[in-house]
Amino acid sequence: METTQTLTGKIALVAGATRGAGRAMAVELGRAGATVYVTGRTTRAHTSEIGRGSETIEETAELVDAAGGTGIAVPTDHLEPDRVEALVARIDREQGRLDVLVNDIWGGDIHVEWDKKMWEHDLEKGLRILRLGIETHIVTSRYALPLLLKNPGGLVVEVTDGTAEYNGANYRKPFYYDLAKAAPLRMAKGLAEEVEEYGCTALCLTPGWLRSEFMLDTAFEVTEENWRDGTERDPHFAISETPAFIGRALVALAADPDVRRWNGASLSSGGLAKEYGFTDVDGSAPDAWRYLTEVDQESGTADVTGYR
Repeated sequence: METTQTLTGKIALVAGATRGAGRAMAVELGRAGATVYVTGRTTRAHTSEIGRGSETIEETAELVDAAGGTGIAVPTDHLEPDRVEALVARIDREQGRLDVLVNDIWGGDIHVEWDKKMWEHDLEKGLRILRLGIETHIVTSRYALPLLLKNPGGLVVEVTDGTAEYNGANYRKPFYYDLAKAAPLRMAKGLAEEVEEYGCTALCLTPGWLRSEFMLDTAFEVTEENWRDGTERDPHFAISETPAFIGRALVALAADPDVRRWNGASLSSGGLAKEYGFTDVDGSAPDAWRYLTEVDQESGTADVTGYR
């Protein structure tokens, strides 16, 4: 299913749109006709600490344009309040409104020491993870919400890894990663309480096992064309999804006139596909979090029948 021009005239900010889910959400918003401000730290002139200069926010904006929307790249470090304040002031000056705010800022994976206990993990790296995954979201909401709340119907989307149900039942080790991915769930809950009286909606959204650029070329050493070869390394990779799937989930939410029913909710791409009827680019609808909950992850085989 391809998105249609259901968001023409809408203004969106996707904070953290350089690559992965953020880029795909920006592109799908553009495909639906929105004007999308895309931010990140990697530009054609500067590479962030992540070290992936192959993806830039300028390229994301061009992809939004190519999809049929209007993409506007604004280099922004969301740990710098002055930069974020200036970003929102620019959106206000140029558009006078903000309809969709997506907090997808992350970039903490490079600092995670995956096999370390909390007291063994490098403290500076751990605190950097929390700053990148939590403080950035807070700073962005602090400055963007007053603009979004001017118009009833605004949507705030906190992006994380995992649903409330899954993360509540599973420790997403190590400690700093678990805390960074639990926080957006709680932030969405709190923001839902605060924006409701303005006729706006806040929720938390997660992709499933995302075939991001990093996951493909570094973690599994495959491409999107031959991604199924990655199941030789981990058979459960068969439940993975393209970034476009979470993008289509976001568009479905942003275009839903009754989106307020999701206020404060924890949602996933796979779960929303059942609600709205969209699919991934191959026509499937992988429900990764249900799969990860119900299928033995220690098994050397994987059967995704009934899950995609």
